[in-house]
Amino acid sequence: MSKLALIIDHEACWGCMACEVACKLENEVAPGLKFIRVGEEPVRERNGKPFFTYLVDACRHGECEGTPCVGVCPTDAIELRDDGIVVMEIDNCVGCDLCIPECPYDVIVRNDALSVTQKCNMCAHRVDKGLIPACADNICLAHCIYFGDPQEIRQKIASRRKVRDRAEAA
Repeated sequence: MSKLALIIDHEACWGCMACEVACKLENEVAPGLKFIRVGEEPVRERNGKPFFTYLVDACRHGECEGTPCVGVCPTDAIELRDDGIVVMEIDNCVGCDLCIPECPYDVIVRNDALSVTQKCNMCAHRVDKGLIPACADNICLAHCIYFGDPQEIRQKIASRRKVRDRAEAA
C-alpha cells in the first residue's frame, strides 16, 4: 500500500484559517480545541519587502520521525496504519496523557470534557471512502495543503515555489 501524507506549503499560506474551520466542522471538534492550527510567524524581509508567513501545525502522521505517540500509548489507542495515517481511537483512550509530551509538533490536545486526548486523524473516515481530508479538499484559498503521495507533493510544491520566486523577482 502506498503511503499517504498531508503536507503544507507554509510559504504559500495566507493565514485565512479555512482549514481550521473545515476540520472543526468535519470532525465536530470541541470548542477551544483544534486539530490543525494556523499561526502567524514574525514578519521577515524578502527582496527588500515585508514577507509574511504562517505556520500550519497538524499531525505529520507517517512523515513524523518514529511516530513517538504510537509507542507510548498503553492501550494502543494510537495506531500507525499501513497507509501512513496515524489514527487515535478515543473509545480506547484512558486519558493518561502520555502521548501529549511525546508529540514533537505539539498537536495532540486534551479534551477535558471527555477525559481523553485527541488529534488529527487525517480524516481517515473520509480517506477510507476515497475522499481527501476536509482541510485539503479545495477549502484552502491559497491551495497550500496537499494530500497524497509525499514525493509527488514535494515535487509540486517545489515547482510552485519556482514560479512564485520568478514572479517576485520580476
